[in-house]
Amino acid sequence: MGKVVEKVKLTSLFEPEKSVEVEAVIDTGATMVVLPRDIVEELGLRKMREVKVRYANNKVETKPIYGVVNIELKGRSANLDVLVEEKGSQPLIGQVLLELLDLIVDKTS
Repeated sequence: MGKVVEKVKLTSLFEPEKSVEVEAVIDTGATMVVLPRDIVEELGLRKMREVKVRYANNKVETKPIYGVVNIELKGRSANLDVLVEEKGSQPLIGQVLLELLDLIVDKTS
């Protein structure tokens, strides 16, 4: 199976006039939604807390969590906090959002 990429609309709940559409990788191995710092700054999201995350290579780091953002995908939407990575990194959609939106990745297509 190849990489699954979908267009996602992101809107700040604190500043609803700030909205952006991005291409995000749907990563069933990820838990959270991950956004690059430049998009988080563009949306004016606020730092909520920090968490320890474990990457696929078993590396553990402390990362900031920002929120709150409304995420629209396939005609459905939910409000979530997001994990922030470096500027220019690939936006990722993890299992939490997929479950909230009742979406399943079809691995056969």
